[in-house]
Amino acid sequence: MKRLLLCTDLDRTLIPNGKQPESPGAMERFKQLVSREEIKLAYVTGRHRALIEQAIAEFGLPLPDFAIADVGTTIYHVDASGWAQSDEWDAQIAPDWHGLTHDGLNRMLSVFPALRLQEKEKQNRHKLSFYVSLDTNSQSLIDEMDARLKHADISANLIWSIDEKKGIGLLDVLPSSANKLHAIHFLMQQQGCSCEHTVFAGDSGNDLDVLLSDVHSVLVANADAETKQRAAKASADALYIAKGGYLGMNGNYSAGILEGAAYYWPEVDTWLREMN
Repeated sequence: MKRLLLCTDLDRTLIPNGKQPESPGAMERFKQLVSREEIKLAYVTGRHRALIEQAIAEFGLPLPDFAIADVGTTIYHVDASGWAQSDEWDAQIAPDWHGLTHDGLNRMLSVFPALRLQEKEKQNRHKLSFYVSLDTNSQSLIDEMDARLKHADISANLIWSIDEKKGIGLLDVLPSSANKLHAIHFLMQQQGCSCEHTVFAGDSGNDLDVLLSDVHSVLVANADAETKQRAAKASADALYIAKGGYLGMNGNYSAGILEGAAYYWPEVDTWLREMN
């Protein structure tokens, strides 16, 4: 039996929490599709585990087989017995931090008074997250932190963003190799799935590393205009941009995921048409 690995971002990709309307019946079709034993479902998201479980309950999402969470720093194997974090993934990204874990890295960066540690649930072994006042010169801070980390032979990504609702800066320190694309490749290898047997769906700029990679990918129709423009310019061979119209659906959210999956996998097209 051919095993198909369907990976999808959550917010504004599978979860219909954007401005555009959800296509009626699309989520039910999605649930039927991923219930097939041939399909392995992976959620790929910046959310931590508790927020993923909250989304599953709130939006009635199917339970995944895997979750790539915390901006790619954790991978979970999920089944009826619970969530098990992948020690193999931890071991693969750990060398970037030169033997340090979250607490050790936090002590090293405590010399920067602008950093305020985020809540415990937003941290993990390989994700160190801070609040930073918007009055701070963020680029200067990041440059100084980067220099200190490199001096200690630590390979890290410093990810800056802004929580506009709370009016605060967010700064994540991650291992360099902890990202969505590397995590998906790791999962593909574990599951024995080639690029042809894997599809990723996303909607925004933080999905572009996967959307423009060798992994077969779909950009849902409700993606923001800038991401669509960047994706179209890249002319990636393994990218499909959902247009809507497939089985009368609009291509947004789960409808776009289904449209892309059917584009790459003829058997999925057959299964979906049989549902009608």
